[in-house]
Amino acid sequence: QVQLVESGGGLVQPGGSLRLSCAASGSIFRVNAMGWYRQPPGKERELVAATTSIGTTNYADSVKGRFTISRDNAKNTVYLQMNSLKPEDTAVYYCNFMIQRVVGGNVDYYWGQGTQVTVSS
Repeated sequence: QVQLVESGGGLVQPGGSLRLSCAASGSIFRVNAMGWYRQPPGKERELVAATTSIGTTNYADSVKGRFTISRDNAKNTVYLQMNSLKPEDTAVYYCNFMIQRVVGGNVDYYWGQGTQVTVSS
């Protein structure tokens, strides 16, 4: 079994910062891609940022220059540093991992439980 646990959400004023974390545990051989998605109220879930196993990254245009994704492979953990937060960043944020559980096994996608980020004065 694999479990992803997120932390770090909360309420912050516009212009403030938050750091999200997501750690995977359980039977894991390798974590390939890691990503963060968000779902604003009444909208579809969207990709925020992602990183591959070799450290390449990509970002949604709306967060470029403000958000930074990073990973600690030894801890099977991904982070999202969010700076200069805006009210439109308000959403539930989900982490998503591409995990290979055994050598030569299939790759499956796993989701975190979601953490609320609210940007408001």
